[in-house]
Amino acid sequence: QVQLVESGGGLVQAGGSLRLSCAASGSIFSINEQAWYRQAPGKQRELVARLISVGSTNYADSVKGRFTISRDNAKNTVYLQMNSLKPEDTAVYYCRTITTRMDYWGQGTQVTVSS
Repeated sequence: QVQLVESGGGLVQAGGSLRLSCAASGSIFSINEQAWYRQAPGKQRELVARLISVGSTNYADSVKGRFTISRDNAKNTVYLQMNSLKPEDTAVYYCRTITTRMDYWGQGTQVTVSS
């Protein structure tokens, strides 16, 4: 069973940057979508950024122009570059990979932005 493992979270001051990584423990085939979600305390999980198999991307309005999703197929890894971080970006960030047959989630990594 392939697992997704996130890393790169931590504590950062407002205006700072972090890069999250989501590494798959093995090869995943027939990928339709790779995405990052986040969940803040007391709130529902929300989509942050999505990378469609054909290469197009979608971003939540709240992160447009600040966050960038990308992937390295050779490393089976998806990244989320987060710049100009704000306290409201504080949340647990989860990566997700959807294939034609499976829906994988990582365990989450905490991002805390101090004001």
